Amino acid sequence: MDTRIIKIAVAAAALAYTVYSFINGRWGIGIAMILVTAALVLVTLRSMRLIWAFLQLRQQKFDKCSGILAKINPDKLWKSQKAYYHYLQGTVLLQTNNITGSEKMFKKALNIGLRAAHDRAGSKLNLAMIAMAKQKKKEAQMLIAEAKKIDTKGVLAADIKQVEKMMKAPPKVIRQQRR
Repeated sequence: MDTRIIKIAVAAAALAYTVYSFINGRWGIGIAMILVTAALVLVTLRSMRLIWAFLQLRQQKFDKCSGILAKINPDKLWKSQKAYYHYLQGTVLLQTNNITGSEKMFKKALNIGLRAAHDRAGSKLNLAMIAMAKQKKKEAQMLIAEAKKIDTKGVLAADIKQVEKMMKAPPKVIRQQRR
């Protein structure tokens, strides 16, 4: 059974009890139930594991984030949460040098639809870095241009400049030493 249905039912029941408390003049219980109902609605609309994974990612604990993401069933998430699930998966896979898997996850996240513009720009920027690693310079330039266009507030301006600088630098040539 889908747990989202159970969460919605519990939140609706809490809301009904809150209204009932106010109607009967129990203002103290009604105000307390507003807080409880708000918490239940938050739990219904957001995946707590996904929030926990975001916190682990911000603290650079990629192994813990990966473990939390492994426990999440993406089929049980709302559409926008699925996008962020794939975004987090892509970020974790990129840190573990799984470029192909990371590219797949970032593209999935963009196809589903990330809400925040800086997240979309970040995905495009990560895809540009992956394209550079795969020696696809034109695709990387196109993705960087898209990231610039999306990032209107300049949240990723420094990161975009850094990736552009990396792109302009000549590729490192590995010389073999003869013995």
